[in-house]
Amino acid sequence: MTDTQATTQRSSGRGRSLRRAAIPALLLVLAGAASAIFYWPPQLYAYTLGRLSSPSPSASVGDIGLPDYRVVVEAKPVAGIRGDLSGITYDYDLDRLLAVTNAGPPELFVLSKTGEVLERHRLRGFEDVEGLAYMGDGRLLLSEERAQRLRLVRLPAPGNGEAIDVGDSPFIALGINLQERNQGFEGVAYDRLHDRLFVVKEAGPRQLFELDGAGRSFDGFLQLSVRDLTAWIERSVFAKDLSDVVQDPRTGHLLLLSDESKLLVELDGNGNFVSFRSLRRYLSELQESAPQAEGVTLDGAGNLYVVSEPNLFYAFQKKAAPSPLSETGSKAAPLHASGRTSANVPFRLGGAGRAGEGPVLYSPAFHRAISP
Repeated sequence: MTDTQATTQRSSGRGRSLRRAAIPALLLVLAGAASAIFYWPPQLYAYTLGRLSSPSPSASVGDIGLPDYRVVVEAKPVAGIRGDLSGITYDYDLDRLLAVTNAGPPELFVLSKTGEVLERHRLRGFEDVEGLAYMGDGRLLLSEERAQRLRLVRLPAPGNGEAIDVGDSPFIALGINLQERNQGFEGVAYDRLHDRLFVVKEAGPRQLFELDGAGRSFDGFLQLSVRDLTAWIERSVFAKDLSDVVQDPRTGHLLLLSDESKLLVELDGNGNFVSFRSLRRYLSELQESAPQAEGVTLDGAGNLYVVSEPNLFYAFQKKAAPSPLSETGSKAAPLHASGRTSANVPFRLGGAGRAGEGPVLYSPAFHRAISP
């Protein structure tokens, strides 16, 4: 072997060694990037803890307990909504759901608890409506994201379908960390027991604000106190962005929704982490990951609802609660590509059926249980 050939072989060997060393390093870099973007390690830790613990760590009395919820309506397209379904809230006076779309023209929809459209109202003059919160006595708060403005409107009487005009509707605007990019007020929730609003800013940075005295201020008694609770987010919410927030009047806890991390997180009244629920296919019983979850709410019975762009509706119920949803011995309805099942097929509570059977997308028992 000549000196040239030996040198070539040594160079080739070093090249192969470098390539072999580079592959693991590249994989570590990619894994680190994915972890930073999607917060996967905390999600996987919480998921594993929930799977190995019995009872669930979230099952404490006084907690919402997200791991105990199972899907009963999955990815149901809402008829009449073509896209940009961006928020949902619960009207506790009339026991119904309210949702908004922000594509032109924006509209307010009245929904049943199984995702059927009951009424629709044009929203005239509003800009980039992303969130909404029912404040009682027919009052509805609409969140305009880009301007970071919260507008109070009156709902039309049921059944007339009239439009809602922006007019001279009262509003609160917080020009905090305004950006040219559309990353402003994404969601809003109302705590009717303590007359305060919770508002989430989507990103850049993620933020949470509390507005105490909001209802009284809108009524003309201006005593509004604004508190920055962003430290709660930094400490307890392992998600890339914030899409919505809802306050549970039974526990006083908050649920925060993340679109990009496909995640629901429960915080207690002091901002401490309590529980979480993934909206990813492989970390839940969902057949498919929620594509772009934008809104979340709870009804008076504690049932959980999520809406996702473009027009998808999800309903969840606690598996441990006594309910007519459980029908002993019945098979789970098969999953259909259309996102619906036969209206006459019952299901077994718990989300997943026997081998080869998926979670239920619709059940008449669920419809009867939650319909007024």
